[in-house]
Amino acid sequence: MKFDAALLAADLTEIPQLTRQAEAIGFDGIWVSETAHDAFLPLVLAAEYSQRVTLGTGIAVAFPRSPAILAHIAWDLAKYSQGRFVVGLGTQVKAHNERRLGVKWEQPVAKLREVILAMRALWDCWQNGTKLNFRGEFFKLTLMTPFFNPGPHDYPDIPIYISAMNKNMLQLAGELCQGVHLHPLHTARYIKEFALPQLETGLQKRGRQRAEIELSSNVFVTPTDDAGQAKAYEAEARQQISFYASTPAYRVVMELHGWSDIAERLSRLAARGRWTEMPRLVTDEMLAEFVVSGTWAELPAKIKAKYAGGLLDRVSYYIPFVPGENEAGWQATLTGFQQD
Repeated sequence: MKFDAALLAADLTEIPQLTRQAEAIGFDGIWVSETAHDAFLPLVLAAEYSQRVTLGTGIAVAFPRSPAILAHIAWDLAKYSQGRFVVGLGTQVKAHNERRLGVKWEQPVAKLREVILAMRALWDCWQNGTKLNFRGEFFKLTLMTPFFNPGPHDYPDIPIYISAMNKNMLQLAGELCQGVHLHPLHTARYIKEFALPQLETGLQKRGRQRAEIELSSNVFVTPTDDAGQAKAYEAEARQQISFYASTPAYRVVMELHGWSDIAERLSRLAARGRWTEMPRLVTDEMLAEFVVSGTWAELPAKIKAKYAGGLLDRVSYYIPFVPGENEAGWQATLTGFQQD
């Protein structure tokens, strides 16, 4: 199991130090999320200040960027990182697309399928000189003149990961992608009984095997070495779980465990902006399913046991890696993940 660092896209001046230290202490990869900042720009610096780690967006929102823009960004980052870049895409939800990002929300699974296929058509054009002739329901790409063609390079096989939680998106990941970012609001039961069967359906459509796709996810953890810090970590986990569980698009996990009534109550509180009341609805039973607790040194073995049997291939903690914070803890965790 690979252990990665999750970075909130931060001030770009912080990225060199973050990258150097993450690579130095042994992380396998660095994922940059798109929250308050762009997800791609930090990875240019991360590529410059690293030699070994995988670099990826976890995730960048697909629809505000055209397939051509995404293809160009990924092409350049793949070349600059010498093949270490992974483009991770997600759809976000309707409200954020329409009200925060200002783009039309339409058939997200079908549209993301076209984004993936269109990007690969562009890469094929640039690498192999094929005529650009992509015609879909949402995108029509038929013009590529030499002036706009970046030309071939040595790292054209760029992995695409997508975030997926529900049936159709998981099947799309299995059919077309090299990896899938499972949502942090997951349980081992959800992966085993729901996510993996849906991925397998997608894999079978293309005659692919489970080994041809990586499952990656952030994992909620509560390091317990310090009692005061442990309470703070648990409170943060409750807050985040309550926020995610209030979102109807993420309801599948709650329904699987019989927590639909709690999800509905959380949604009503969220609609009224009563955020501080929501964590109280996250029960200890829910916390035990969503969160792994233990000392920093114990967490790797507990996570490996929880996700045994290939439930996850890559994990990162739902705790951003910050140089100078919890250094001994991070090192103890990395040592545990590096052991067989």
